[in-house]
Amino acid sequence: MKCQQCEKPAVFHITELESGDVREVHLCEDHARAYLNQAEPVEEGGGPAAAGGGQLAVGQTADDLALLDKKACPMCGITFFEFRNQGRLGCAHDYVHFEKELEPLIANIHGSTQHRGRRPARDTGAEPPLPEATDELTVVIGLRRSMQEAIACEDYEKAREDRDAIRGIEDRWLRDRGVPSPPRRPDGANDET
Repeated sequence: MKCQQCEKPAVFHITELESGDVREVHLCEDHARAYLNQAEPVEEGGGPAAAGGGQLAVGQTADDLALLDKKACPMCGITFFEFRNQGRLGCAHDYVHFEKELEPLIANIHGSTQHRGRRPARDTGAEPPLPEATDELTVVIGLRRSMQEAIACEDYEKAREDRDAIRGIEDRWLRDRGVPSPPRRPDGANDET
């Protein structure tokens, strides 16, 4: 969807209620900032009070949003700014890390913050099979990121420790499903790392 003021993509979708009438405005970031600064009264804190349809909360200034945009997940490294632009999160841990910011958005979209209904089967054909709980997945994601950072820093001992920890978790997942672990050479010569 394009901005109503220019040809840029609309990233702010503002819904306003004016005397019972609903009015939707779709704006790019630049026009939304100008629109919100002129349309909203200035609060005591010195910043505009914005109602950005999930983008800005009431009483949140552009400076607050800039700080929030820099907040990054320690597991996958995605920033809140990247999430706002892409519309997708980087890992399961993001739901915990950005919980305060995501909860109103999820409630607005789904009407609730609690899952109701069926859960999909976990047999996705993924190798190794994924566990039901996201805690272990978060640990593996963190270990993979740590391993990549260790490789970048040429700390191969740390990378090996992370690789072995990941393998231990994956082997346990396989054992829990009754699948034998793949054979591995002790020197790690058949590894990707």
